[in-house]
Amino acid sequence: MRLARPLRPLYVQVLLAMVLGMILGHFWPATGALLKPLSDAFLGLVRMMVAPIVFCTIVSGITSLASGKAIGRTIIRALALFYCLTAVALVFGLGIAFVLRPGAGMHIDVHHLDSSILAQYTKHAQARGLVAFGLSVIPETMLGAFEKGEVLPVLLLSLLFGFSLNSYPQAGRPVLALIDGVAQILFRVLAMIMRLAPLEAFGAMAFTVGRFGIRSVGSLGMLMVSFYVACVMFVALVLAPLARLHGFALWRLLRYLREELLIVLATSSTEPVLPRLIGKLEALGCDKGVVGLVLPAGYSFNLDGTAIYLTLASMFIAQACDVPLSASQTATMLAVMLLTSKGAAGVSGSGLVALVATLTVIPDLPVAGAALLVGIDRFMSEARALTSVISNACAVIFVSMWEGACDRARLAQMLTAPEPARPDVANDPATDALR
Repeated sequence: MRLARPLRPLYVQVLLAMVLGMILGHFWPATGALLKPLSDAFLGLVRMMVAPIVFCTIVSGITSLASGKAIGRTIIRALALFYCLTAVALVFGLGIAFVLRPGAGMHIDVHHLDSSILAQYTKHAQARGLVAFGLSVIPETMLGAFEKGEVLPVLLLSLLFGFSLNSYPQAGRPVLALIDGVAQILFRVLAMIMRLAPLEAFGAMAFTVGRFGIRSVGSLGMLMVSFYVACVMFVALVLAPLARLHGFALWRLLRYLREELLIVLATSSTEPVLPRLIGKLEALGCDKGVVGLVLPAGYSFNLDGTAIYLTLASMFIAQACDVPLSASQTATMLAVMLLTSKGAAGVSGSGLVALVATLTVIPDLPVAGAALLVGIDRFMSEARALTSVISNACAVIFVSMWEGACDRARLAQMLTAPEPARPDVANDPATDALR
């Protein structure tokens, strides 16, 4: 039985599922709270596919680039852009916290907070220095890079594998053909899994509303308003002008990525759309090598939504607990966040883990203050994920243009097409999986 034509687009199904999930969670909270396994199962299936797809995409992309010098230049430019955007995002969060002061007047006694609810976050939030972070990128074994599903170890292995194939082009040709064939199958499997996205959206919304309730938002409403304002301002005042300088309109890119953005909104995670973004950005005219390098790296190094959250949430805790911070303490906090905002997985809850990791190395702010945010973290993680995925999509296009690896005519054509969510790229497994 075929669905009615207006209901066939995936983003429409996801949106309807979210509304139904919120209704179920509100009127039957006990039932809604039991539906979290629907969300966990979908995210588990997607996470299972991310590492091998990223590996195949990066290896294939590296072999398409002209030289190792081009690869190095692309990575350096991408990392420089990531750190600049992160620094700006941190400042945005700080500025909104000073202007709106979401925690002012709460006068929370930190000794009365139940810090036990942070246990699941603190065990993943050990403070790490730059050296420890670098060592964590190296997997214990080659297959171990795929075991945990983390992007950075897979990125490292892919770079080494791709460079090796470039060194032996004749001998590596059958291997590359095998990798391309595996990639086609993986994208087809992903397309099958993504049909379950509305079910995940229904379960996630039913659980969130059923478990925490709509009223939980009201008690910390000012913080949520401040965070959403900061994210919108970052997109409108930073990313939109940068997009205009590079010759395209950001709102057209958002329309082109509407399905992916709704999936991110429903899952509060950027991971489910990583393979889809790879296909869509290639369809826009960005070189597959640049996309394969920049986008996976951005998932660990360009989490601008998390950066905004860290400064805003930290200042909220300081204001709510009446902890004054000097200019030097604030500067130290920003420096720490430049590190703690990197490497966090793009999944729901990772922002709170990064916040706890930040507070553990800033003695002036109470770690227990993070307990104030647990009830609304699911609602805030949606904005974190949306901001980060928009920023990474823009970053890929920017770096592609800097490298002369973007077909600008193709970009303009795809962004102005009547149905931009369906790229017409024949025999392309990445874009075919988007249909």
